[in-house]
Amino acid sequence: MKKRILGKSGLEVSELGLGCMGLTFGYGHPSSEKDAIELIQKAYDLGITFFDTAEAYSQGLNEEFVGKAVKSFRENVVIATKFGFLDGDANKGVDSRPENIRKVTEASLKHLNTDVIDLLYQHRVDPNVPMEDVAGTVKDLIAEGKVKHFGMSEAGIQSIRTAHSIQPVTALQSEYSMFWREPEKEILPVLEELGIGFVPFSPLGKGFLTGSINADTTFTKDDFRNVIPRFSADNRKANQELVKLVTSIAKEKNASPAQISLAWLLAQKPWIVPIPGTTKIHRLEENAGAANLELTTEELSTITKALNEIQIIGERYPAHLQARVGK
Repeated sequence: MKKRILGKSGLEVSELGLGCMGLTFGYGHPSSEKDAIELIQKAYDLGITFFDTAEAYSQGLNEEFVGKAVKSFRENVVIATKFGFLDGDANKGVDSRPENIRKVTEASLKHLNTDVIDLLYQHRVDPNVPMEDVAGTVKDLIAEGKVKHFGMSEAGIQSIRTAHSIQPVTALQSEYSMFWREPEKEILPVLEELGIGFVPFSPLGKGFLTGSINADTTFTKDDFRNVIPRFSADNRKANQELVKLVTSIAKEKNASPAQISLAWLLAQKPWIVPIPGTTKIHRLEENAGAANLELTTEELSTITKALNEIQIIGERYPAHLQARVGK
């Protein structure tokens, strides 16, 4: 698999990463340790060298799985993790106090069984802690050799600019896909201006762009899509036009809808690195195949024109979660 550089940072990663959240958190029944390790190691065999986890994904369990999985090839991969929630629990609210950043970093180093975190993200901006204190603390951790790069997740333009002026931001992680194109308006131009890489999570629209979700789909009771307005039955039905578009292009290219969706993202900017997540080996192999798929300029133009004519129905977060993004 080819490599990409995240912005001007010099941090080289595989052009597709692996989002590990769903292995233990958010999408129903978690994977066993054995299955999670097998999946992560298979990703490495496929050329993926960029693994994304967080304290909030099961309070360290997800990090432990990642650490165990990459132990034998740790020097060949980039691990990203995150701080920023009270007690590592997203339901309790944000906490980016300097003392908590340090506490979480030490715990993550232990859970990951590593001497250094390659990329440390602030999971959500904390309105109660000055960005100068957050970026300054990470800058100190970098000086101490515990962290290599600083990242932000779902941050707004002003927070990005402020943080970047204190400690260069290597990457911003936020949602971006054909299903959610909001970053194109303001975020992508600012990242390009500042030389910051972009790591789209949910690049397959939380599974919607795979074509396997329709109005009749039922999610397990602990699947967080149950509370997302965009995933109500009516909205899933209304948004099938997008699925039809992606599916039709996939047939023409002898590819899957997921591969078209990922190839489209890769074609947007050379410093974009999507991190699709999955718990299934065959889906992992399918996603990795997108790295070998190239969309022509004409095909991209056709897709863009079609996307501009499709209205996506439903908010991507319920109100209490939407209030945490873009700060």
